[in-house]
Amino acid sequence: MDFRVLREIGMIARCLNTIADAEYKRFNLEKGQFLYVVRVCEYPGINQETLSNMLKVDRSTTAKAVGKLSKQGYVRKERSEKDKRAYKLYPTPRARQAYDVLRQVEENASERALRDFSDEERMQVLSLLAKMRKNAEQDWECMKAGEHVFIADQPSHEVTDKETE
Repeated sequence: MDFRVLREIGMIARCLNTIADAEYKRFNLEKGQFLYVVRVCEYPGINQETLSNMLKVDRSTTAKAVGKLSKQGYVRKERSEKDKRAYKLYPTPRARQAYDVLRQVEENASERALRDFSDEERMQVLSLLAKMRKNAEQDWECMKAGEHVFIADQPSHEVTDKETE
């Protein structure tokens, strides 16, 4: 049964990402770029490493996305005074203008996905997902630190025919 939880989360994520990507095309944002724009607007002056950690992506992915967004006029990069190799990221007026729409799309998608949920169920889902994220983050942090986590070697249970139906 446990594997079905991640499959459900994956299906939800793919549905919502497909809808979001279609919505964000009007801003010429490619797949997933809206995440970067939203976070830079919410955390002006954030550095790329913190942004990578926040979004749970590797630094090279963030560097590519930030480079594209900078060329598109959404993000302004400024060298850090503390670390000349690092950049602080700031939203441009174009990003701030898009931010309200991006957040509204995010809010509407959340409301639609949770439309049949009571307030108590919404809080329960949020709490349980946060707990799952914390568990997953532990493995992610190990992977980042070079400690490969062999999930296939972890204890599991036999999958019965009933569970796959």
